[in-house]
Amino acid sequence: MCAGPLLAQSEHAPFKVLAIAEHGGLHKPFVDAAKVWLAQEGKADNFTVDYVEDTKSIDEAFLSHYQLFIQLNYPPYGWTPAASAAFTKAIEQGTIGWIGFHHATLLGEFDGFPMWEWFSRFMGDIRFAKYIPTFVTGTVNVEAASHPVMNGVPHSFVIQNEEWYTYSKSPRPNVNVLASVDENTYTPATKIKMGDHPVIWSNEHVKAKNVYIFMGHHAELFQNPAFTTIFHNSILWAASK
Repeated sequence: MCAGPLLAQSEHAPFKVLAIAEHGGLHKPFVDAAKVWLAQEGKADNFTVDYVEDTKSIDEAFLSHYQLFIQLNYPPYGWTPAASAAFTKAIEQGTIGWIGFHHATLLGEFDGFPMWEWFSRFMGDIRFAKYIPTFVTGTVNVEAASHPVMNGVPHSFVIQNEEWYTYSKSPRPNVNVLASVDENTYTPATKIKMGDHPVIWSNEHVKAKNVYIFMGHHAELFQNPAFTTIFHNSILWAASK
């Protein structure tokens, strides 16, 4: 009798994913683990993933082949003008879904590039402020349990040894917050806090289905069932019309 749900899972219409992956550096283990996990997910849920490590090939025609764009820690600066224009249009018009991780909110002036103002507004009108270099463990609380991204996710879950970012302000007034970290649970304790601290959210002021997931520094996240459930749900939700 269990064949029905299993069959239903495999009946998703095939779709294509474009993932832009940060090349090398401290986040390489996370990106490598993501590629392994996505290959397995793709077989189960009928999608394929193409990877790029820069924005040189991205324009409107290139994006038109994909239903979902995953930003695997790739920062929001230094994009080619064609890529940034095509991405902006696709998000505003809803022709592609988007999932961003971790480094996707490294918003400010970095590596000689100005801040991408549109992307800052897309992420809730925020700017990167600080991070916790010593890494701490924290408890994340789900705020929007009925959202498809949070289907099957426990009300709260622990994220180990993360370098939690703080921002110039909370994005909450400008986005739909799906989950936030309770800074009082940080272990070991740290003075680097921002008070109201969303860590998973969606911008409903654009037509594209989109979700930002702050967590994304360590490969060990793929051993955390709450994280993988959120990622799985995000893919199927953001890619759907």
